Amino acid sequence: MTDTAAPAVSRSIVTEIPGPNSRALLERKAQAVPQGIPSQLPVFIAEAHDAIITDVDGNRFIDLGCGIGVTTVGHTNDAVVAAVREQVGKLTHSLFGTTPYEPYVRVAEYLQQHTPGDHHKKSFFVNSGSEAVENGVKIARKFTGRRAVAVVEHGYHGRTNLTMTMNYKPAPYATGMGPLASDVFHAPGSYPLQDGLNGAEAAERTQYYLEKHVGVEDLSCLVIEPIQGEGGFIVPADGYLPAMQEWCTANGVVMVADEVQSGICRTGKTFASEHFGWVPDMVLSAKGIAGGLPLAGVTARAEIMDSVHVGGIGGTFGGNPVACAAAVAVFEQIEAADLNGEAQRIERVLRPLLDELAEQHPEIIEVRGKGAMLAIEFIDPETGAPIPTAPISAAAGNDGVLVLTAGTDYNVLRFLPSLQITDDQIREAIEVIGRAIESVKSAA
Repeated sequence: MTDTAAPAVSRSIVTEIPGPNSRALLERKAQAVPQGIPSQLPVFIAEAHDAIITDVDGNRFIDLGCGIGVTTVGHTNDAVVAAVREQVGKLTHSLFGTTPYEPYVRVAEYLQQHTPGDHHKKSFFVNSGSEAVENGVKIARKFTGRRAVAVVEHGYHGRTNLTMTMNYKPAPYATGMGPLASDVFHAPGSYPLQDGLNGAEAAERTQYYLEKHVGVEDLSCLVIEPIQGEGGFIVPADGYLPAMQEWCTANGVVMVADEVQSGICRTGKTFASEHFGWVPDMVLSAKGIAGGLPLAGVTARAEIMDSVHVGGIGGTFGGNPVACAAAVAVFEQIEAADLNGEAQRIERVLRPLLDELAEQHPEIIEVRGKGAMLAIEFIDPETGAPIPTAPISAAAGNDGVLVLTAGTDYNVLRFLPSLQITDDQIREAIEVIGRAIESVKSAA
């Protein structure tokens, strides 16, 4: 898909950050938009293509965030844009539950084909990752007749009442916004850097917690991100997820893969669960599924989905025909453009560069992740205290690279580049981040 030998647009900073036009818009934003919505990179974006975003002052940035993993196929992907333009001229909205349309069914068929496992699956669509999680939980409750929901530590699942309860840390997503949902339980998971457990040991610990603190007779589902996103791209120990699936199956618990951030070729597999030999009962997808348009899917074993009565699932905008057309364009590129191969290429280029940074900076305690979903965690080697990465992100932004932070302790830099990013753009971006690390250390 990406011609790494061809010249590509690079970053270019032509004003101070933020520039005058962005500053004017930031003032308007302050008057019209709640302060609860932040601006990590304090500029306003005018346009974007592939891995480059351009602000209203003409500054160009290499984007390592993709709208938090949404524009995986690249900003303004040509096939997505063409599909959207064609669909807008045909049908912009029709509630699928009243007058259905073919693109919705086509995306469901693609998910049936591409999600892990060869069993019979069915899908339906909502608007966001949070909605997908909410609906996955209610379907699991309906199927099992049980009330309790389990998640694991360091997970993130959304900002609705139920999903912010499911998040590991309340701040900032739920601070002062209670009462929260009931019957949500947080079990220890697998974080090899911190717990030192192998997959079997970590699974045994999780199972013990669920059996003793929840009770399997009341547990409807266990929801886990195969690679935890906001928690800092935590990769579980080998064997952990299949062991938990085996336990869930034996105990009648629906095991749910929250693939909102890790799915759709982000990790070098169409779904990250595949890296671990995990075939979940249910898969939740969003973010990259529609190339930038709002769409999220709930895919599960047919018997689980068909346990819901008519009218029990759906929604006005869920599976909008324009968003579905965009998703079809994304799925058509998975094999035709070898999207998984592109994610693997990115890892081959990016991981050694991050390893070099770790050799230069002992506070980078771990490089981890898979494909185009990589991260570095910062710990003070003398005190063991987490080192906040926001100053590094800010310094890199001022130098033309957008990189996101993450981690329960806000001490992780995460890399979510578009699969269209070139090798040269990756190298340039890491040079900038290296300078940002040095500048922050010098100022400390």
